[in-house]
Amino acid sequence: MKVTFLNPPQTNSKYKFLGVVAPSLGIGYMSAVLEQNNIDVDVLDASALELTYDEIGEEILKRNPDIVSISALTPTIGVALDSADKIKQVKPNTIIVLGGYHPTFEFQSVLEEESVDVVVRGEGEYTLLELVQTIENNGDLKKVQGLAFHDKTDNSLVVTPDRPIIENLDELPFPAFHLFPMEKYRILNITTNVATIITTRGCPMQCSFCSSAALHGHKLRRRSVENVVDEVEMRLKEQNIDTIAFMDDTFTLNKRFVREYCSEIKRRGLKFWWGCTSRVDTLDEELLQTMKDAGCITIFMGVESADQQMLEKMNKNITVTKTENAFKLARKVGIRTIASCVIGMPEDTHKSINQTIDFVKKLNPNYALFSLATPYPGTRFYNETFKKNLIKIKDWSKFTLIDPVLETIDCSSQELRKIQKKAFLKFYLRLGYLIRQVPDDGFILLKTVFGVSKQILSKQTNGNTNYNKTNINKSK
Repeated sequence: MKVTFLNPPQTNSKYKFLGVVAPSLGIGYMSAVLEQNNIDVDVLDASALELTYDEIGEEILKRNPDIVSISALTPTIGVALDSADKIKQVKPNTIIVLGGYHPTFEFQSVLEEESVDVVVRGEGEYTLLELVQTIENNGDLKKVQGLAFHDKTDNSLVVTPDRPIIENLDELPFPAFHLFPMEKYRILNITTNVATIITTRGCPMQCSFCSSAALHGHKLRRRSVENVVDEVEMRLKEQNIDTIAFMDDTFTLNKRFVREYCSEIKRRGLKFWWGCTSRVDTLDEELLQTMKDAGCITIFMGVESADQQMLEKMNKNITVTKTENAFKLARKVGIRTIASCVIGMPEDTHKSINQTIDFVKKLNPNYALFSLATPYPGTRFYNETFKKNLIKIKDWSKFTLIDPVLETIDCSSQELRKIQKKAFLKFYLRLGYLIRQVPDDGFILLKTVFGVSKQILSKQTNGNTNYNKTNINKSK
């Protein structure tokens, strides 16, 4: 039994417009679990390799897998399904499995496509392993937890019980990145020796728009410090890595863990640069200094809004004052910051959005992201906006954070596009900002301003409401 993992082309990915092309941690972990159980496995990253559908078909014929597992985000579900169609055309007997955020919550509409045989819901490592073993042994898929598929006898929809979350993350093998085209990955369109690592799953916070917590749950599960640093050390020695990006929802949620992690990498004498995500209410000067001394150079923080009422509607549970303090402290100790905010929530107004843009400028971060509010399936935000008929764009491929799919109290979709463009220009094209940034990050800054801004300024929404395989109305 051979399994090929396919990361489909991601021209509409919510990350690719930022010049970020990174190996999929989900595919990396699932591949490693299958390898650990002596299953023949390989990875075809069509996004990183920039393959066409015909080239995907050629690769599948060459690799000749029995099962192809395709991962899909919401804006990439269309290309994932098109990839499945191509695979069925060239190799009809291939079993097509879809998994990831979007198929987990929209499995009914995904299974309406004839090319999809099975959907893996939730965390996929052990569900996919059991699925492969069951198929290999001609077993009963109804006994495998975490699946959705159509019964071949009567075409009825079968949804098996949810699989329990993986409690002990240390039991998972390290992601099988040796199967990936590591030379193809980049950040801000700059090829770099960077590795992505995650230390936790689940998030106890209640942010209304968070799809990660929707998939992994609100119970925080954490790898041990030793397990994390073992992976760091392995990646540095075996893969010539010099930078690590920690992809946790909130790396700094547990201060004790962060301190122990920093202490352990210093004890082992590991030298590398790293960055992470954080909430503004989890930082203090002592922790930031400890992180910097251990090699931390960048922190990504969710600002979201400068309007306290908007923050409360998002269930963000932070204050504007805490946000100001966090950026001030990071600047004091010399760690670069990325400020991320959301504009265009249904209750937003011209006034509150402009207030947020001005607030981000005042925070003086090294970089800023202005995302348009996007309700992803599985989140409370999606359920609320769907029930109120607030979603104006009906095509999943537009759920990119740079296409407006909602309107606000006094902002139309077209106005939100213009406001987002203005936000990027007002932040990045300030003379004082350019003078401050160029000495430290000149080349990266140019890539950001003339790469990211070009994508933002040139991308147009067509307001597509055609009924097609990516239409949201098919899921309800």
